[in-house]
Amino acid sequence: MLGMEACVLCGGTVAPDGYCWHCGGAQPAYRARLEVTVDGGAAGVSDRGLRRGVNADAMALNAAGSWTIGVVCDGVSMSPRPERAAQVAAATGAAVLAARLEAGALPEDALEEAVVRAGRAVVALAASPDAAPACTYVAGVAGPAGIWACWIGDSRAYWLPAEGVGMALSEDDTGEYDALAAWLGADADEPTPRVRSFRPSGPGRLLLCTDDLRFALDRRTPDDSLEEARSLVDHALRAGGHDNVTAVLIPF
Repeated sequence: MLGMEACVLCGGTVAPDGYCWHCGGAQPAYRARLEVTVDGGAAGVSDRGLRRGVNADAMALNAAGSWTIGVVCDGVSMSPRPERAAQVAAATGAAVLAARLEAGALPEDALEEAVVRAGRAVVALAASPDAAPACTYVAGVAGPAGIWACWIGDSRAYWLPAEGVGMALSEDDTGEYDALAAWLGADADEPTPRVRSFRPSGPGRLLLCTDDLRFALDRRTPDDSLEEARSLVDHALRAGGHDNVTAVLIPF
């Protein structure tokens, strides 16, 4: 088990969260490559990349009745414990979305409530405003009536049709010099999420991803979501793997 492994830095015991009990050092192998699938064909892949010691991305996939739910978060590298912020935000957002959609909430309302609750969960991690874990956030839901996306920061949502040219559903929250202008954390303002809905005219997939993923929108997507997620992540690694990279695909 991971909790019994020896720390690569001091030889101490590694805790279940991937940090050493003794020196507090992050373990490079922890969450280096993750894959997740749910019923209905949705899948996600997250990789540490080639230049980072820790995978500070997180993803969550869930199903609630006729809805498929995905959340992707990217820990802000300048903050302490960014991977913890991302994990807490992704898990909280997905859980709230599932509960609200099962209760019959409109997807727009469920998405907005989920990101606010995720933001509060990340704020609770802070030792002080100056020691505040932080992350970006993007969530998406797909159901019979269409797809919806909600975001804070520069994690992204795209529509990828089975054939033809895809489209961006989100817009980065960035300011001058492309600096991040919005995130979740105790040193951020109360989340003011933006939500976008789309009714596709044919089959395809909703893609949720972190900002290191670069790909051509003019492409034909394979039939298998997991293979396509692997392909997207591996493309980012071949391009240099400068950052953690995560891709979640939800079929429509």
